[in-house]
Amino acid sequence: MDILWFIPTHGDSRYLGTTAGARAGSHDYFRQIAVAADTLGYDGVLLPTGRSCEDAWVVASSLIDATRRLKFLVAVRPGVSSPQMAARMAATFDRLSEGRLLVNVVTGGDPGELEGDGVFVDHDQRYAITRDYLTIWRGVLEASHHAGDYSLEGEQLTAKGAKVLYPPVQKPYPPLYFGGSSEAAHQLAAEQLDVYLTWGEPPDAVRAKIDDVRQRAERLGRKVRFGIRLHVIVRETQAQAWAAADELISHLDEDTVRSAQSAFGRMDSEGQRRMAALHGGKLDDGKGGRSHLEVSPNLWAGVGLVRGGAGTALVGDPQTVAARIQEYADLGIETFIFSGYPHLEESYRFAELVFPLLPGKASAVAGSGVLTGPFGEVMATELVPKAAAAR
Repeated sequence: MDILWFIPTHGDSRYLGTTAGARAGSHDYFRQIAVAADTLGYDGVLLPTGRSCEDAWVVASSLIDATRRLKFLVAVRPGVSSPQMAARMAATFDRLSEGRLLVNVVTGGDPGELEGDGVFVDHDQRYAITRDYLTIWRGVLEASHHAGDYSLEGEQLTAKGAKVLYPPVQKPYPPLYFGGSSEAAHQLAAEQLDVYLTWGEPPDAVRAKIDDVRQRAERLGRKVRFGIRLHVIVRETQAQAWAAADELISHLDEDTVRSAQSAFGRMDSEGQRRMAALHGGKLDDGKGGRSHLEVSPNLWAGVGLVRGGAGTALVGDPQTVAARIQEYADLGIETFIFSGYPHLEESYRFAELVFPLLPGKASAVAGSGVLTGPFGEVMATELVPKAAAAR
């Protein structure tokens, strides 16, 4: 089980939809989160991409020396950059980080944003471009290990004598991650991707997506691994966790939600449509409550009211959250990419409360490495805190 955290390069806050409790997205803050994730035992961090974010490659590169083992899941956007240039960037990052690059392929999104980046094609053509893009990207990096070059006359893109002189550390190339809920996305994942990512839908919906991608890959003689992208709100009790979820959206009103949902509605993303369907675009359930936001046991859709992309969170006490994670793992999910507000504090909270309950993570926080006790604040200059009871 790989557990990744998130670098909020679009800003951070204690509440959604307001400047109250907000934090600027500074390099110092990104560094704090990266160092925390590295120290706490997370396997990597995801950096988002798009016009609302600082550039993922620049930020990730700036954090290589601040971390020791942390991997960086960094986006490429087919159609925005050439696959040859992206291959060279990936090889360089992988070498400078000593093999700590993961690549997130982002094809979908907001057509208006994509046009602003110079991409003027529809949904299906973007996937056709991505197919050629990844074929070239992979071919160039595979050839780099034996000092060769690569050429392709594709349907959308062409490569002629493309070459990377300095091959990546990871062979044949850094792993490719990808998310998408459309027919075209599932087929592309089956053909070319290493890890298929889903947003946090209820388990039955996730199972159906995994089964479809797996069967498509098997027909092609390939195997695909699976991951999920979720937020998390974990507290020592269920009541505290649900109170924190309600507090996160306590500054929202229906007008703000409508404005956000209107913007999301202009997107041609099947995944975004599925996220919106979970909460129906309503802050209130019509009866003065918000019970409609719990779309599956402990799966809460409140984040998606105003946040694009991943819009659901696991909410509960440590034992419950760990149990829900295991339910997804039982479906075949191996990689979990989490985030929480604010991201620095929640990275600690999640690691301290949930890591001890997850396979392979029990020793990832206190007591790992060369340090020995005591752990916690020494009292009266000599009294050592009692060891915590197993949860």
